[in-house]
Amino acid sequence: MKTDSNHRIFGMTVASVYPAYLAKAERKGRSKEEVDTIFRWLTGHTAESLREELDRGTTFRDFFSRAPAMNPARTRITGVICGVRVEDIEDANMREIRYLDKLVDELAKGKALEKILRH
Repeated sequence: MKTDSNHRIFGMTVASVYPAYLAKAERKGRSKEEVDTIFRWLTGHTAESLREELDRGTTFRDFFSRAPAMNPARTRITGVICGVRVEDIEDANMREIRYLDKLVDELAKGKALEKILRH
């Protein structure tokens, strides 16, 4: 699937969407710590560097391009999110965003964290 490289999500700050990720997980009895674990697993951030990126107002485009170490196991994330198969997304930035969306979605659906993190 082709994506517009100027899609508005790329210019949005991660901090502006982060509360929605938390709310989705917490509504289903999951924790902030689990959401942060997903963020850190995907990007290689530490708790401190993740907080710095959120505080800095980093956009999604910059968040993923500056990630310390994108997890190579993320390519095992498959399935549909927002009506699109993540493995079919051609734009690398959009695919990274949808990987994150898919992981948080799995958390909210009650999947075990060990399975979400593709152990």
